Amino acid sequence: MTDQPRSKSRRRRSADPGPRPSARTTNYRQLRSPLPTMNAVSEDEAANIHASAMTVLKDLGMRVLNADAVEVFRTAGARIDGDMVFLDQDIIDAALASAPKSIPLIAGARHRDLTLELGALVFQPGAGCPHATDLLRGRRPGTSQDFRELIQLTQAFDALHMLPPLVEPQDVPTHLRHYDMTRAMLTGSDKFPFVFARGTPQVMDCFEMIREFRGLSDAEFKANAHCYTIVNTNSPRTLDIPMAQGLMDFARAGQMSIVTPFTLMGAMAPITVAGAITLSHAEALAAITLVQLTNPGAPVSYGTFTSNVDMKSGAPAFGTPEHFHASLLAGQMARMIGLPWRSAAGSAANINDAQAANETQFGLWGCLLAGASVVIHSAGWLEGGLTISYEKLITDMEVVNMVADLCAGMKAGPDEIGLDALREVAPQGHFFATTQTMARYSTEFYEPVIADWSNIGQWEANGAQDASTRATGKWQELLKQAGPNIDHNRVADLDAYIAKRSAEGGAPPES
Repeated sequence: MTDQPRSKSRRRRSADPGPRPSARTTNYRQLRSPLPTMNAVSEDEAANIHASAMTVLKDLGMRVLNADAVEVFRTAGARIDGDMVFLDQDIIDAALASAPKSIPLIAGARHRDLTLELGALVFQPGAGCPHATDLLRGRRPGTSQDFRELIQLTQAFDALHMLPPLVEPQDVPTHLRHYDMTRAMLTGSDKFPFVFARGTPQVMDCFEMIREFRGLSDAEFKANAHCYTIVNTNSPRTLDIPMAQGLMDFARAGQMSIVTPFTLMGAMAPITVAGAITLSHAEALAAITLVQLTNPGAPVSYGTFTSNVDMKSGAPAFGTPEHFHASLLAGQMARMIGLPWRSAAGSAANINDAQAANETQFGLWGCLLAGASVVIHSAGWLEGGLTISYEKLITDMEVVNMVADLCAGMKAGPDEIGLDALREVAPQGHFFATTQTMARYSTEFYEPVIADWSNIGQWEANGAQDASTRATGKWQELLKQAGPNIDHNRVADLDAYIAKRSAEGGAPPES
């Protein structure tokens, strides 16, 4: 072989590369999806689903168990038969016309404010789990400590934008639990917080805690959404007492409700995707209408969480082709009515393994291609929502962060094309030491959360750890980090309020 001429970059390898470029800084806080939306069916078929949902509400009706909500519907002209509410299209159309298409969400720190609308992309970790698990402490009923730690982990990732109820602190009585959870969110994070709709007394307590901790007047609090709730209808076609009350309480206070029918095909919904989404769409429209009849213009988000069941056991399944199709079809319905909307990923796997990763990622891509504004259960969710895993939260964030990185887009100008770099390197040379590489080597590429890119020899030398084991070390490291800057005087006031209300008996949830 003849010697190849050395490239300029090789001749310069020993030269001083100059100062190290600054660390990579990509804004993961306010994301917009770069992906085109994908339809599941033709526009004519989607329009027929919408029309069928209208027929369901007009002819079959919605069972509403809250007497005050029934009166709201009655006043608007709905036909009432006991607790059955029948809605004509003109009532629903008027409600959709008054519902805001773009909703400002005000977080604890203003750089974390969000705008919820079609095209926006907001992520939440898994939520609503009665159990927590990690490789050190095992699977257990959720505790107050677990909730605080999971809030801290959520705070650590900029690509997680809203605080959900990741786990239920079952060591705190239900009449006091809302104090414990709200305190953890306000003191452990500066992101957009969640409030359970479990009866007016609990909701009002939480509103007051948030308002006082943020230093807001009543008018300032009501002027914008400073917190949110998620309301699940009871499929098929039922809106229960606390959920209906929550919709009205949040509407009157100007806070955001995310309406989410939870429909499982073949169980509480028709077995087909089209049938399940028709039911889900009808239930969502009824709940959205209640919000707008209570307070026209109140912030409300369309939502759906539709997947199938295992017909052999009746257990819910997630990350399936049916789950994917349901997300796509829900996205079509959301675009038809023009509202921001919430979808969900998640997994039915029992441990943080390949099945868990596959199901969450496949479900996530269904949400992304459907144009979801909010994606919940994007990290950490196991057992169909029975458990949240510390390790899975970390490993799932690898994918969420990569999606967030895609949202930053790319450039292809002269600096990126880099003709100078091409001139520097002779054929069969390398680009490690070009001026362009030296200026960008620590900022150009995505930095992994937990992925190990070392070769097998180095991996073995480092202990041959799998991803879950590395994730254990990562969440332990993150829990050692300092939290957000908070006003300790306001924390003291918050604690005094909680102590006073607890001594008065707290607020039991309504059933």
